Amino acid sequence: MSTSAPSPAAPDGTLPIEAPLCVDSDAALHWEWRCDVLVVGYGAAGAASAIAAREAGAGTLIVERFDGGGATARSGGIIYAGGGTAQQHRAGYADTPAAMFRYLQMECGSHGGNGAVSDATLQRFCDDSRGLIAWLESIGVRFDSDPAFEKTQPKTSYPKDGIYLYYSGNEAVKEYAAVAEPAPRGHRVRGSFLSGRTLFEALRARVEALGVRVLRQSGVRRLVVDRQGAVLGAELWQLPPDSKAAARHRRLMRRAEMLHNVAPGYADRLRAQALALENAAAVKVYARAQRGVVLSTGGFIFNRPMVAAHAPKYAMTMRLGATGCDGSGIRLGQSAGGAAARLDKVSAWRFINPPSVWPQGIAVDAHGQRFCNEQVYGAKLGVTMCEHHDGRAWLLLDARLRRQAIREALFGGLWAFQSIPALFLMLFAPRARSVEALAAKIGLPAGALRQSVEQYNDGARRKQDALGKQSGYLAELAQPPYYALDISAASKAFPCPAITLGGLRVNETSGAVLDAQGRDIGGLYAAGRTAVGIASNYYVSGLSLADCLWSGRRAGQAAAAITPLQAAA
Repeated sequence: MSTSAPSPAAPDGTLPIEAPLCVDSDAALHWEWRCDVLVVGYGAAGAASAIAAREAGAGTLIVERFDGGGATARSGGIIYAGGGTAQQHRAGYADTPAAMFRYLQMECGSHGGNGAVSDATLQRFCDDSRGLIAWLESIGVRFDSDPAFEKTQPKTSYPKDGIYLYYSGNEAVKEYAAVAEPAPRGHRVRGSFLSGRTLFEALRARVEALGVRVLRQSGVRRLVVDRQGAVLGAELWQLPPDSKAAARHRRLMRRAEMLHNVAPGYADRLRAQALALENAAAVKVYARAQRGVVLSTGGFIFNRPMVAAHAPKYAMTMRLGATGCDGSGIRLGQSAGGAAARLDKVSAWRFINPPSVWPQGIAVDAHGQRFCNEQVYGAKLGVTMCEHHDGRAWLLLDARLRRQAIREALFGGLWAFQSIPALFLMLFAPRARSVEALAAKIGLPAGALRQSVEQYNDGARRKQDALGKQSGYLAELAQPPYYALDISAASKAFPCPAITLGGLRVNETSGAVLDAQGRDIGGLYAAGRTAVGIASNYYVSGLSLADCLWSGRRAGQAAAAITPLQAAA
């Protein structure tokens, strides 16, 4: 073993990635660890990869820079699944893989010829959906459904406890419902509050039951390749277990994750301290993967330079996820010749429900023009706002809608992360007795705003909305005063969370990372948000987690199927 040389710490704790170490043979390095499949990153995708590889008989090792869980453990624990799951049947919904496929064709882009994955891959995902839920249940994940309770629930960004099956996307929106019979496919893991931690604990229990070893506080900074470019293993920078440095590193990171949403700048300083500690105290060791390395470290929303380079329209959004979402897996793959795609694709969550009456208002841009059907899933609204309207928007309500929304925020049993920002916006929103006066207060063209309101009101009276909003979401804005809620992406009072969707291009049959010519890179695989997948065009709640689990299992099984002789060749 050799102690690592210190290197400058990134100001936000982003892990530095180095060019691959090229060796002539196994004998050129002392390998402290040997395994069949090495999994880099321990969230949903990494856990699924490791479980699949081990169940296929491969000796498996997980390497994790922190303690595990990643963005999965901080998520709502929603799995997008359908095609006739047991939960759908119990709730009285008749869904089919074909209907799920037609709906996801629109979300994933293939319906318009710009699919994130091929139709064949999307069809396999839909066909496997029931089996994915059954597999999760087999390892202890619990789902549920209560038809009497759930069918009465309004559209929501995240359901209350007791709601475990709901419409988590655009299924009921007119343009989507015309293509596929609507069915709820948001399968929430049964648990209290955000269920992502519950999901990850079940995955971790299965990893432990299978005897898979996990090296925590071990960051992979470069890959090891042979002269032909095939990946042999990885170089790890590991904090000595049970050391003072490891204990301090763990405290810093727990505090950073806990405070990120309320004090992101301070959290970044804590991350930088943690990285400096890694640079100073970590020990450099090497892990040999006889069959393959699976990269599953998440996306790159926490890497500011990457976001600025590839998705600058989302630079003002709130980073959602965990510190490990810094693009390290993507950068590792690129360092070995892997090609990346769709790095400009981001999901920005501008949810305006609950309160359930907010979508009855109208969203307007900086020109005072209405730009989106307010009924749609929050990410569709947020992406439209960021992509085409400079991330600026206001939600207009009249006195009646505001009054109803305040009552729901106070007494409707909403989550605090839903009710408190909504109340803050409504209590301090600019208001005026006329639309023209309101426009002057927020700096919008008065004529354009008046026209937007009048056109909307006319459609509400006729129950025919110009942007396709269903009649149940239409309400004439006629009771002054009028209120303008700032729902812009840069809002501090009403943050717009975002995750990245693009990643390394992979072989859609195996998850093998592809080079610029579309050829498999020997010994290298990717899964989850490190790879281009089902959710890499547009996102609805649960689609990323479902893709992480599905693609993780695919990569783990494929890597395990490679014999050491094939890997050497």
